[in-house]
Amino acid sequence: MALSEVFLSDDIHPIDIVETLAEHHDWDFDRIAEDQIAMAVVGQWRSYSVTLAWSPRDETLRLICTFEMEPPEAALSELYEGLNAVNDQCWAGAFTYWAEPKLMVYRYGLVLTGGQTAAPEQIDMMITSAVTASERYYPCFQLIAWAGKSAQEALQIAIAEAYGRA
Repeated sequence: MALSEVFLSDDIHPIDIVETLAEHHDWDFDRIAEDQIAMAVVGQWRSYSVTLAWSPRDETLRLICTFEMEPPEAALSELYEGLNAVNDQCWAGAFTYWAEPKLMVYRYGLVLTGGQTAAPEQIDMMITSAVTASERYYPCFQLIAWAGKSAQEALQIAIAEAYGRA
């Protein structure tokens, strides 16, 4: 059964859809408010905190996927350069570093103006894309922060494809 078959009405609150998806995937979640939900999604490298919030004022479903990162002060300049290089490769969403809470953040907003409703598959893809991007670029950020690699070198190492067979 397709995820969208669970929902029969077009007037479903987007956060209700997210809650159903979280239950479907067996993710730990907390419905913070009517318009906001937070969950933990386990990846290969770490667990990611994913928060989605609905803004009825501008009809946007906002996603924020975060993970803790405490780079040394000396690595911040190169890390910001790495963020720019990574964001050039991201089609939807973008990374930023929030220095005060020491969080790497992936953000995306799905605009649903005119009373549009997001399909469960769209929201599932938003979450999957956020975690996939975080997983893909996590090694790059770590190489910059802790191995002293340049942004370009770290990006090449982190996204290199393996060729041949083992």
